[in-house]
Formats: sequence, C-alpha cells, structure tokens
Amino acid sequence: MNDQLSARLEILLARIETLLPASPLPDWNASVAFRWRRRASGFGTQAYLQPVRSLSTIRLADLKNIDDQKKAIDRNTRQFVKGLPANNVLLTGSRGTGKSSLIKALLNAYSAKGLRLIEVDKDDLADLPDIIELVAGRPERFIVFCDDLSFEEGEAGYKALKVALDGSVAAQSDNLLIYATSNRRHLLPEYMAENLEAKHQEDGEIHPGERVEEKISLSERFGLWVSFYPFRQDDYLTIIGHWLTHFGCGDDEIEKARGDALRFALERGSRSGRVAWQFAKDWAGRHATVSARAGAANPPKRRK
Repeated sequence: MNDQLSARLEILLARIETLLPASPLPDWNASVAFRWRRRASGFGTQAYLQPVRSLSTIRLADLKNIDDQKKAIDRNTRQFVKGLPANNVLLTGSRGTGKSSLIKALLNAYSAKGLRLIEVDKDDLADLPDIIELVAGRPERFIVFCDDLSFEEGEAGYKALKVALDGSVAAQSDNLLIYATSNRRHLLPEYMAENLEAKHQEDGEIHPGERVEEKISLSERFGLWVSFYPFRQDDYLTIIGHWLTHFGCGDDEIEKARGDALRFALERGSRSGRVAWQFAKDWAGRHATVSARAGAANPPKRRK
C-alpha cells in the first residue's frame, strides 16, 4: 500500500512540475560571470543564473609569491579555453593566500577568449546537474566556482559534488570544469578516532579505515590539487609594496610603512595576501588624508 501511495505521489509531483513557470533563461551577454540563485515564489522555488554586474579587476600580475601555483592553474585553464583536455581543480591551504583571487584573475585573463564563471554556494551544489544541462552545447567555456568549500557529515551537497565530478552515468560536459577552494584538503572534518580504524598488514603497510577512505575519495576526484602556504615576512612585505604602489605611494612611503605593516600582521596573527591588501588600503587611505590636510593647512605661496 505504501509503495502504491509513493508511486502516485511521484506522478502527482511530476504533473505539478509541468505546471510551474520555467526558470528564466540567462542573458549570456549580460556578463562574463554569474551566480546561481534561488528565488521563492507562490509556485515554488525557481533557480536561475544572475549576471554579476561589477567584477573584480584583479590581474594575474597582482598575485605575488604564488608563482608555482599560478603557473599550474593557468596552464590548466589555458588548455580548457583552447578546447584541450583539462582537469577539475582543488585549491587548498592557508587562508588569505590568493586562492579565490587567482580564479577571479583567470577570468579577467581569459574572458575575451570565451571563459565564463558560475559561482555556486555550497548549499546549492545539489543543483549541479541542472547547471551542467543549462550550459551544455554553449560555445563558451564555463568554470563552476565553489569558494571556501567544506562539508559536515551528511550534507547533501557532498554527494552531489562527488557525483558531478566523476560518478554520474552521464558524462560531464566538455565545456565545464569545477574549481573549488578550501582550507581543508579533504573537504570534511577529520577526527583522531578515525585513525584507529586503520588496518595494519603483515608486510607493514597501513590501510586507512572506511571513513578516511570516504573523505579522501572526494578530493581525489579533482584531477589537479594545488596547495597554498603561509607567506614569509619578506614575501608579505613585497605584497605590501605592490599594493601601496598601486595606491600611488612612493618608495619612501613604502619604507616608512614597513614597521606598521609588521605590527598589523602581528595583531591579525597572519602574514597573508589578504592581510597585506587590508593594510595597504588602511595605510594609503590614512596617509592620503593626512597629506591632504597638511596641504590645505600650508598652501603654496603665490609668487608676487
């Protein structure tokens, strides 16, 4: 009886879905970057691509001290844009080291050659099959971007991502790749108790337990792993100099800012590209204001 009722409910839901208004088709000319959004209405929830009107202007040249990482991901992206074989990418490591900025810089570098970006929140990863179907057959090359990705046990998006990467009966569209950033290499929390499940073989080999294997299996589906590491002090100061130059500061001002920059990083507990950018904005803004006030208080003397 329960099976018959379930079958009837599925048929009823399928008929209701045909009566719902279709999701609006994206305006592909509106932008080179889109966000996957959900909108509730009286007829249910519609999912659609929202064009991003204001884009980051960061360039590959702005990203310092991550040359090896930049080279690996740039090569993979160039292959993809050219229609050559390329891999899904997982960027992991220290916070603020340029993982997300690198993806934005790649879009700026290759959008003129047909690269497009679709940003998807973790909570919406269950919609990946719909996104793949939506872009299939398009001439552009799409990167689905999942930023700051991590999962807790049992989250639905975990399985959806795993299937989309390498587990569906349908082949992944050749004009779409998934790039994800995370502070966790295996995207799931790891516990000490899981190490106790490891099996020791007679020949001395150690085989991880089932729960560890499950966690590793998701990250292994990304064909390219790229790791990011904390910056040394000299690297951090180099990035400070780059951004202060960007804001119009001269060499003397950059040297003067050195001590403040080190104190700023100490207070934050991190020497990262993000902290360097935040300090440069703060320092350049404050000293520009001070310079402007000094100029107003001491206007140049007029010649007689």
